[in-house]
Amino acid sequence: MPDTDRATPSAIDERALADRLGAALRGEIIDRRHPEYDEVRCVWNGVIDRHPAVIARCTGTADVVEAVTAAREQRPVVSIRGGGHQVAGSAVCDDGLVIDLSRMKGVYVDPEARTAHVQAGVTWGELDRETQLFGLATPGGEISITGVAGLTLGGGMGVLMRAFGLSCDNLRSMEIVTADGMVRTASHDREPDLFWAARGGGRGLGVVTSFEFDLHPLGPEVATAQVIYPYENAETVVKNWREAALASPETVSPELALWSVPPDPALPEELHGKKVVFVVGVHAGPQGPEADTVLAPLRQLAPPLADLSGPMPFVMAQSAQDPMFPPGERYFMKSHFAEELSDEAIRVVLASDAERPTPQTLIVFRTLGGAVGRVPEDETAFAHRSARFNVSFDAGWSDPAFDDTAIGWARAAWDALKPYSSGGAYINFAGFGEDAEELVDAVYGPHEKRVDHTRASYDPEGIFAPAARMP
Repeated sequence: MPDTDRATPSAIDERALADRLGAALRGEIIDRRHPEYDEVRCVWNGVIDRHPAVIARCTGTADVVEAVTAAREQRPVVSIRGGGHQVAGSAVCDDGLVIDLSRMKGVYVDPEARTAHVQAGVTWGELDRETQLFGLATPGGEISITGVAGLTLGGGMGVLMRAFGLSCDNLRSMEIVTADGMVRTASHDREPDLFWAARGGGRGLGVVTSFEFDLHPLGPEVATAQVIYPYENAETVVKNWREAALASPETVSPELALWSVPPDPALPEELHGKKVVFVVGVHAGPQGPEADTVLAPLRQLAPPLADLSGPMPFVMAQSAQDPMFPPGERYFMKSHFAEELSDEAIRVVLASDAERPTPQTLIVFRTLGGAVGRVPEDETAFAHRSARFNVSFDAGWSDPAFDDTAIGWARAAWDALKPYSSGGAYINFAGFGEDAEELVDAVYGPHEKRVDHTRASYDPEGIFAPAARMP
């Protein structure tokens, strides 16, 4: 439960807050009077329709300090926007202050040290573009328009995680403005409790303004498996994928999606709209016979409808799905971690998939282990190191009148799989509203008290507290 001893936001004088920030920030202040207000308050998920009092578009750390100072003085509800992509829409709040970092786009790559310094408004596609100049990468997510900040603070699963770990596992340090307005550097050696909580604990610790990541040799081209299997063989394909995934070396993080073929020109036109099984994998190593051998089992799960496997630029592999998840559409996602995928669990998922409400909706199986599992359980706030799979129910639709149907399907599918899960939930796929509040225990597991204690230590007045525990 939230810490009721900490202060709560008060009603604010919106004009006074806007004027206070306008006099102090280099960046733009956007309030309800601004002609771009409706455009700027929107985030990737069209379900989120919130109306903040003031949006402070920060240009650098000094602006962030001023925004946090104003928040401490006037006590509005505070939300923090990085890339603005998180499905729960926590980047924007009603009637409060949005500290908007989306224009803080600096990236500096040190190819000798194999590190990257990244400001908090950068997306993964923007980061990959810079690191790939040197044949380097750090593990991100599955969509290149995802913000670096939100994904990393929630853990950061993606197609390189078994080889190189989660996004948060590759974090060397970060700059953060805490509730007292202090600019701190958190790392293993400096502010270690803050650094621990930031790696998987999500938000509510302060405003992270930049990250320092380790980089790994990869690309510019990578070997990929991209296979479309017929839906009538779905149960066989999923079971065979399970075995192939568990047997895969750590250089591959196999994924499987139950989906309908989108109208993508890169995919065979005769398959557009057809229910299928997608299987994908990226080899986190050099191309050649070894990569072909490693990826071959993912291409042999059943007779395929289409096999698009082969080498491609890493930046293309990371951005290939972007058009299928356009901004402004409506999304709702919930997920489970699981130690195993039994035959019965697979049948339960397929039964839910039979009721999938729209072609945009999909169910995704991800493989963990490898470098993710080698990090000690207590090393970071991410609490799901022992899981071998993650299964997410990703509803997507366009018509607001369909909200209840689409969200209801995802909730029902999640409920059906719960008996077969490990009881954990991924903070970045935890739904929103009441779903997220109910999943706090599942998100943080045994780390919940330590995460809460760390938040309270750095934010005793609750500047960031009202929404901090809501994933």
